[in-house]
Amino acid sequence: MEDATVRVPFDLLVNFMKDVLIRYGVPADDAAVCADVLIASDKRGIDSHGVGRFKPIYLDRIKTGQIRPTTRFEVVRETPATAVVDGHNGMGQVIAKESMRLAVDKAANTGMGMVAVRNSNHYGIAGYYALMAVEADMVGLVGTNARPSIAPTFGTEGMLGTNPITFGMPTDEDFPFVLDCATSVTQRGKIEEYARLGKMTPEGWVIGEDGRYRTDTEQILRDLVTGTAALVPLGGMGEETAGYKGYGYAAAVEILSAALQGGAFMKQLTGFDGNGNPVPYRLGHFFIAISIEAFTDPAAFRQTAGDILRGLRASRKMPGAERIYTAGEKEHLAWLERKERGGVVIDSVLRGQLVTLRDECGLNRYRFPFES
Repeated sequence: MEDATVRVPFDLLVNFMKDVLIRYGVPADDAAVCADVLIASDKRGIDSHGVGRFKPIYLDRIKTGQIRPTTRFEVVRETPATAVVDGHNGMGQVIAKESMRLAVDKAANTGMGMVAVRNSNHYGIAGYYALMAVEADMVGLVGTNARPSIAPTFGTEGMLGTNPITFGMPTDEDFPFVLDCATSVTQRGKIEEYARLGKMTPEGWVIGEDGRYRTDTEQILRDLVTGTAALVPLGGMGEETAGYKGYGYAAAVEILSAALQGGAFMKQLTGFDGNGNPVPYRLGHFFIAISIEAFTDPAAFRQTAGDILRGLRASRKMPGAERIYTAGEKEHLAWLERKERGGVVIDSVLRGQLVTLRDECGLNRYRFPFES
């Protein structure tokens, strides 16, 4: 069992990740962006998308050539309110941050801005980019496709990515409304986290080819790659609990992440060619910024949004429930707790990865609190 009293400070982790990325050929400014996005996940308690994915999702893919460490951000089509971007298979975080910045700039001039992206990579938590719009007093809407893993309703084959669709909205509270969710019951990163902790996958998250639920975490991760296991869409299997809703939302995100920009989709996003050789993932994203000022007074919007959230939290609770939460609240509370306690607990698998990366990259000036 991990010692929850041993915390790794955020500044230490972000500086370490930046320096490792530089060793892997990522320019310093871009490395800083990537590290900032990853640490933002750990700060908000989203451990499935932070430092835990640093090596397997980014560094390993740079090594295999699936991600180009030097990012070329190219606007290939543009109007005053829209743009299409080709990321040329560079760092997803860099592409995404620049794309949302462009959407926000357009919204400031036209009231709304949308940027569609092709040939990108995994970009961390989508909420990071929605919050960029919130910080500009705007509504942010972000979506992306991903390697196929969700089975359609009545199917068992992973065809769609976890395809999150994310909203960010300012409020008059200490935290904004941020809804950052996959369109599956869970995301692959959460199963990866369970594997590191040696935990079984809860029943209802994954199905096998026979249509039965799977709980064998390590094998599930292997079978998701081979296509012999699939994530269940939001709502569950079949139609009784409305699994068609998650399936439909995932399909909508897939279309918006590919069709608007002439990008790749579904089985074209596996990261491997027909012979099993690694190739770029070619993910697609979309970023929408909506200027609140173009519609109403921003202060009035924030107050109404806050009133709605406060009303929800004050509503009648079910027996045994301590409280009702609203989107973004738990992440805010996680940040307050982790800030006060000085960082994040790193599991034993990640501890080993950090030490190995330090030694391989010759970053001997780094020493982690869990080393004794």
